[in-house]
Amino acid sequence: MTDIRYATSPTEMATLSPEELRARFLITDLFAAGAVRFTLSHHDRLLVGGAMPAGGILSLAAPRELSAENLCDRRELGIVCLEGIGSVIADGTAHPVEAESIVYVGQGTKSVAVQGEATFYIVSAPAHAPLPTTLVTRADAETLTIGDPDKASLRTLRKYVHDKGVRSCELALGITTLAPGSVWNTMPCHTHDRRTEIYLYFGLDQAERVVHLCGQPARTRSIIVADRQAVISPPWSVHTGAGTAPYRFVWSTAGENLAYNDMDPVSTESLS
Repeated sequence: MTDIRYATSPTEMATLSPEELRARFLITDLFAAGAVRFTLSHHDRLLVGGAMPAGGILSLAAPRELSAENLCDRRELGIVCLEGIGSVIADGTAHPVEAESIVYVGQGTKSVAVQGEATFYIVSAPAHAPLPTTLVTRADAETLTIGDPDKASLRTLRKYVHDKGVRSCELALGITTLAPGSVWNTMPCHTHDRRTEIYLYFGLDQAERVVHLCGQPARTRSIIVADRQAVISPPWSVHTGAGTAPYRFVWSTAGENLAYNDMDPVSTESLS
């Protein structure tokens, strides 16, 4: 059964208890050996999943909630290899992957599977046109160094699926790695009313955590996040956080606009 998360208004978020906040926005159990698990957000119909073939092969079937014969009948996929070595098989063609490789799978693909000793993170958005399935390695991704070491926010941002990279209908996808000694991601922060975003935090030691900030800038909330857990960020919400140890995160968006720089900056002093 797919985990369903319904859309939330800013007013409602402000009233949620910590337990209700986590139940609405935090995804904690995507990954299990030998299984595929999905969570569907009604914010921009973003679907995320985890797959661990454990040396075998796992087919990515359409969840019942999509009412589709195949997962990509009306959707596109971004499949991220978080660690290990494996393959993404799309309509019989195998794309070999290793850590931080991403395979974009276009709408209309009939069969999708993952195999190998690898951990896969899956992001899917509605799509209106078929586009080529494409492998992007870590070395091939557009790479930017952003942030400020004096503000503990220096980080490397790799863009894989975006408006000037691998083409998609509405999915944007990349990976950010914090530099040694830096803890803050996406700071100064922003909102983007035209896109929902989901962060999957990974590469974090089991005993460490990220304090993720969400909500409207003038009334933020916090969620404590562990390794391989994800946070759904509605379009009106900030999405930023600080970790207690080194970590990485996969960022993914879907919605009306693919432009990476389509965002509304939020000054740090305006947060409360």
